[in-house]
This record gives sequence, C-alpha cells and structure tokens, in this order.
Amino acid sequence: MNFQGQHRPAIEGAKAIEADAEAREAGVPEAARPRGRSRYAWIGTVASVVLFVVSLGVLWHLAQDITWADLHAAMVQKTGEQFALAFGFVFVSYLFLTGYDALALRQLRVSVPYGVTALASFTSYAVSFTLGFALFTAGTIRYWIYSRHGLNAAKIAALTVIAGFTFWLGMGVVLGLSLIIEAGQLAGLAFTSIRINQGVGLAALAAVLGYLAWVSAKRRSVTVRHWRLELPGASVSIGQMIVGIGDVCAAAAVLYVLLPDGLAIGFTTFLAIYVLAAMLGIASNVPGGAGVFESTILVALSSLPRDQVLGSLLLFRVCYYLVPFGVALLMLGAFEAKRRLGGR
Repeated sequence: MNFQGQHRPAIEGAKAIEADAEAREAGVPEAARPRGRSRYAWIGTVASVVLFVVSLGVLWHLAQDITWADLHAAMVQKTGEQFALAFGFVFVSYLFLTGYDALALRQLRVSVPYGVTALASFTSYAVSFTLGFALFTAGTIRYWIYSRHGLNAAKIAALTVIAGFTFWLGMGVVLGLSLIIEAGQLAGLAFTSIRINQGVGLAALAAVLGYLAWVSAKRRSVTVRHWRLELPGASVSIGQMIVGIGDVCAAAAVLYVLLPDGLAIGFTTFLAIYVLAAMLGIASNVPGGAGVFESTILVALSSLPRDQVLGSLLLFRVCYYLVPFGVALLMLGAFEAKRRLGGR
C-alpha cells in the first residue's frame, strides 16, 4: 500500500536528482545546475499543512468520547485468525511492491537478481512508509543496495518515477471500479450521489485507459527541464496496472480483516473508502498519512463503534508499518554485515 506521500515527493525529487546527475556528468558548475522546485511550490505545502491540521481536528473531535480502557478492550478482542489473515495480506502487499521495482528495472533494461530487487524494494518501502521523507530514506536505501549492481543515481531516480506510475495506475483502476460497482452504498457513506460516484469512477477508468492507449500508440517520454524518461509501453504498463491493483487490494484487506464484527459493507465498498483515505493521506505529505487516513476512515465508518474502529486502525499501523519496519532494519543490518565480511 503506497501511501504516496511516499511517491509524489519521490517523483518530484527524482527529477531533480537525475537532472543534477546529468549536469554533473556534463561538467556544469553546481551554481548553474537546474533546481527542481518551482516558485509556486509553497502552495502545495500550505495545502498539505491545512489538510493535516483539519484532519487532526476531526480526529480529535471523533476521539473525544473514547477512553483508553475502551480502546484497549477493542484491541484485545481481535482473534488469532484475524492477525494471521492480516499478516498474510501484509506479506502479499509487500510481495507486490517488489514488482514495482522489478517492472521498473525491466523498463530501464537493467538486469538485477530478484533477490536483490526484493531486498531493495521491501526495505526501502518499509522504512520510508514509517519515517517519511521518501526521496531521502527510500532513495538512500535503494542507492546503497542497487549501486553495487551497476545502477547510478540517475537510473535509481528513474526507477523511483516508474514505480510511482505503477502505484497510480493501480489506484486509478481500483477507485474507478469500486465507485461504479458500489455507487449506491458509497453515496450513503460519503454523503454524495450515485451519479457523482459513477461519474468520478468513469473518469478515473477513462484516465487509466487513455494513458494505456497513449503509451501504446508509440514510444512516449516525458521531459522536465533537463530530465527525460522514456515511459513504459503497453505490455509493461498493463503489468504495472495489475501489480498496483494487487498491492492496493492486499493493503486494504489488512485493515478490512482487523475491523470489528458487524461491518455491514462489502470489501469492494471498503476499497473505495480506503483509496480515498489513502489519497488524502498522500495529499497531506505526512508519513503514512497519519491522522488524515484515520479521520477519513472514522468518518466513513461512523455507523460502527469508534473505539473499535480506532483500535483496528492502530493495529493496522502496527501490522503494516511497524513490524515490516523492524524486519527491514534487521535485513539491512544483515546485508551490511555480509558486505563487511566480504560478501556482495
């Protein structure tokens, strides 16, 4: 589940990284190298801060009547089967995440053993999901691992951008289908109308299909200032879409199986709620969408006891973020120990 607070800044920053790398190779003085941030970048920052503050206010209001005793009781009510299913879906989600890097490497025509790809992908995502600052955290880990296999900073920057496309293709398809299929039930939960939900869903699917048609017609590339990237063609893009769908659905399933009994909505409906909460989390630029994600879920599932939903959300954070983060640190420690002892 890529809360793409981890992708948007990574994509923007990756452009600056590769432009700087190309300028350095060309011998351009540092003072004359292109800068990645626009004079209007502060607008996005202000909007993110406002969204975050408003979400914290909503979350605080919703949590006013919840006691620690209620929250603890809601958390201990989870069964072993729920935890087993949750961690199973965590594994599936992170497995799909390794496909992000694998497809990006294929597009860049770089051959790296899958074991290395899986290590770089899992550890970079697990760390950046928890700590935020994805360009720095995930980029540093990827460079640390991939540079030993011939990838320079420019290639790793391009890999980050292609991975971002994978995420958004998956999110677009999941959001579009769930809004269309469950337009009626979502209208009651989100205080919208069936026509609006179907219209947004059709627009999301049209955007994805339009992109696939665009890259299928001929080779496409994007150029931002001095930075150029050839976009994946139809076959890789379809693979990206499938991988992105698998990741989003598995991540949503982690929270779904941890929710309290009596949930009156199906998984397809919940997917739309989850994607909306994830997108708002992305817009906030907060690591993991913390606060923004929770407040959105709590509002959408207002028919359920708040203490139980909040308990499920906290457990979701533990299962999807903290446990993989701990495992990633252990794997990085083992990787470094092996390297120092003479292995690759």
